[in-house]
Amino acid sequence: MSRRGLLIILSSPSGAGKSTLAKRLRQWDDTLRFSVSATTRLPRAGETDGKDYYFVSQDEFAGMVARGDMLEHAQVFGNAYGSPRGPVQAAIESGRDVLFDIDWQGAQQINNSSLADNVLSIFILPPSLTELHRRLVSRGQDTAEVIAGRMQKSIEEIRHWAEYDYVLVNDDLDRTSQDLITIISAERLRRQRQPHLVELTRTLEQQFGELT
Repeated sequence: MSRRGLLIILSSPSGAGKSTLAKRLRQWDDTLRFSVSATTRLPRAGETDGKDYYFVSQDEFAGMVARGDMLEHAQVFGNAYGSPRGPVQAAIESGRDVLFDIDWQGAQQINNSSLADNVLSIFILPPSLTELHRRLVSRGQDTAEVIAGRMQKSIEEIRHWAEYDYVLVNDDLDRTSQDLITIISAERLRRQRQPHLVELTRTLEQQFGELT
């Protein structure tokens, strides 16, 4: 293994462009994999167990939480969602990066887990609340009441910006995409993420001794 994998957390208020940026990251590097969440909700049409979600019962989910098998979990609209630890740990130990699309609460839980040393957290800010509201309205998917609720939740999300390793303002999608790529590329090269360097430097010391 040339390096240890990263847990890349992307968080943002709804409408800040996080999903589009995550898609661009995967186009840049197709080895990036989304963490597949477990959920207690029923599958929707076209969803596949193990690909879109791990669909489990309430009892199964509660058991996973009790055993410490969830990196993070939350209740959303009456259903439980969480990130199983096993597949994520296996990925990073084999040098593969895992992408998380979660909120600040999930990010806090992962940062408090045993895998915290592998976390790279990035928060995406909108350039303004006016622009954020415009983006939500332009989707044409939600009622005015739902949009108002999303705006309120956005403020709650934004208040946690300082808890992240990097913060980007998405006022230009191309530039923000490139900034994300730059951040991930640099983090992959950190000394502590490259365990092979220990053996390499020992070999160089040995070679020096043989030459002198």
